[in-house]
Amino acid sequence: MRKHKGFSLIELLIVVAIILIIAAIAIPNLLRARISANESSAVGSIRTINTSEVTYSTNYPNVGFTVTMANLGGAAPCSASSTTACLIDTVLAAGSKSGYNFTLAGGTGSVPEVTYTIAGSPISTGQTGQRGFFSDQSGVIRYDVSGAATAASSPLQ
Repeated sequence: MRKHKGFSLIELLIVVAIILIIAAIAIPNLLRARISANESSAVGSIRTINTSEVTYSTNYPNVGFTVTMANLGGAAPCSASSTTACLIDTVLAAGSKSGYNFTLAGGTGSVPEVTYTIAGSPISTGQTGQRGFFSDQSGVIRYDVSGAATAASSPLQ
């Protein structure tokens, strides 16, 4: 009688079970890592917008700070002007990046505009991010664990 080579059904089921157990352990860690990466990207985007606002107000002193994200961006090839300053990428200028929505608003409505606020909130709290971020013309980035940060929120350290 010849002996057959290969794996038995039990051996294959044990291997599949082990793979499923490892996946069950790894997937929550992967989701937490993605949330952390999205939050880091959001903080970086807020910093970029703060820097871009200062540059914009320096280049266009008669306008002051801009109150629209589109004015900070511009489609390639970009030609710098007060309506398309070419300071941020087109993805961020559209208002959404790496699981976060960004909202830029003016403060006084005067010309030149002397204040602005930028808020970044997760598209889906708990899945794309946990914390919301906020900044204004002071350049201080603030956060709130509820997902909606304001000027009263704690400063980011």
